[in-house]
Amino acid sequence: MQLTRDGDVFLLDLGEGDIRFSPDFLDTYERALDDVEHADGHRALVTTASGKIWHNGLDLEYMATLGDDFLGYLGRVHRLFARLLTLPVPTVAAVQGHAFAGGAMLALSHDVRVMRSDRGYLCLPEIDLGMTFTDGMASLIAAKLPQPALHRMAVLGERIGGPDALALGAADAVVEGDRAVLPAALDRARALTAKARPNLAGIRRDFYADVIDTLES
Repeated sequence: MQLTRDGDVFLLDLGEGDIRFSPDFLDTYERALDDVEHADGHRALVTTASGKIWHNGLDLEYMATLGDDFLGYLGRVHRLFARLLTLPVPTVAAVQGHAFAGGAMLALSHDVRVMRSDRGYLCLPEIDLGMTFTDGMASLIAAKLPQPALHRMAVLGERIGGPDALALGAADAVVEGDRAVLPAALDRARALTAKARPNLAGIRRDFYADVIDTLES
């Protein structure tokens, strides 16, 4: 993972491969958000990745080693979602590939989602994994997805590609080809940099207070 800055836009590149919420991932992402939050001036954050995966969600192998301590791990993931919801900086997810389960929730935690038209899904596969959502996750999904998208994704576990995600309100923009996703996301971010103000976090809390409180608890 690498954080760089191009003018007023911070670019957080998650890398390539099976990207999950490992302890190292959480540590690095949290430090990156610290850097973005405490920077001066107009700014926005774009989260991107490379290859077929944008983010694959929870690190299930790591969770299996935790025993009863897995709740602490889930709490860290929840707090990362809440951190994005309370960041006083506009955020854009450049989803060039698949965003599954917790990865889809990470995308939903951003203000704007840009997807490609020909590859990549948003998917909440818990129904097929025999799992339910935590209260915090369910609250986040319900707040960020319109009802038709929520039902198809969270209840039925459908994989939603870019065009359907745009039509359902789960994505904000769809572009053709992998190389077009990041430039489109950067354009959206540059248009939002002047909104990096302390009151942005307050306005988000006005509308997502219950979500934030549930995630943080």
